[in-house]
Formats: sequence, C-alpha cells, structure tokens
Amino acid sequence: MKKQFMKAKEFEQIFDRGEDITEYLDLKKARRSDQEQKRVNVDFPIWMIKSLDREARRLGVTRQDIINIWIAERLERVAG
Repeated sequence: MKKQFMKAKEFEQIFDRGEDITEYLDLKKARRSDQEQKRVNVDFPIWMIKSLDREARRLGVTRQDIINIWIAERLERVAG
C-alpha cells in the first residue's frame, strides 16, 4: 500500500534494506538533471552539412544525432 507522505529517514531505511522504492516515487515528475533539451540554431557551411549527412547515412542515424554524438564526444575529451 502506497503511503502518501513519508519522512526521509523512513524512505532511506527502505532504500538501505534494498527494497523497491519506486512505489514511493512520482515518476511522472522525475527529471534527469542536465538532460532537458534546449533548441539552438547553428549555421554550417554547405560542405559541412553534406559531410554530416554522408556520415549520418553511413551510420544510420540522423544529422542531429551525429552532431550530438560528436559534440558530446569532444566535450568529454576536453573535460577529461
């Protein structure tokens, strides 16, 4: 039976015992930090768009996917 309100200490005890805590969470409101999307506009030269499209087709992903993947890889490298 789902409790409507629970003290943090009780929640922690349930978690520490290894019990399933998902019934106590409102997953409809759950968000992953820093994972929300924000649209940005970027202008690329035509030659770069053609190259991106070729590589995206080769990998079977969208242009946006390849841009996201490559930027994420680069950011991980420079942060590392």
